[in-house]
Amino acid sequence: MFESVYAYSSMFVTAFLASTILPLGSETLFAYLAHSGHNLILLILVASIGNFIGSLVNYYVGMLGQKTILSRYIKIDNRQFKRSKDLFNRYGNPILFFSWVPVIGDALTLFAGVAGSDLKKFYVYVFFGKLARYLVIALFFL
Repeated sequence: MFESVYAYSSMFVTAFLASTILPLGSETLFAYLAHSGHNLILLILVASIGNFIGSLVNYYVGMLGQKTILSRYIKIDNRQFKRSKDLFNRYGNPILFFSWVPVIGDALTLFAGVAGSDLKKFYVYVFFGKLARYLVIALFFL
């Protein structure tokens, strides 16, 4: 019982941290837990929600900009930020579906906050992008 609680808690925290600016991935833990026989549907939901909430942190850091202490510690490569800004300006909110993509995904969610993107659209595109990511990974374990 407690083993499962720790497994899902670890998945949530890892997915959360992986979607912030920290150089961390959640796929390895997800794959390990899926392979270990944990409930795949619950694993997908926990990972997706954790990853989504981490992206919300990026959004709010971007929105608040230099007004927060947190923004002093979260640095993003200028090339990543410029590329994400160009993509966001070209495609608008739908590009947020790809916030799971390594390297530019975190910058996309940060820039969405800087740009003042509609939060409702942010929720939809980012959450379903994160969910799709874990669904694709989970397909390997069915």
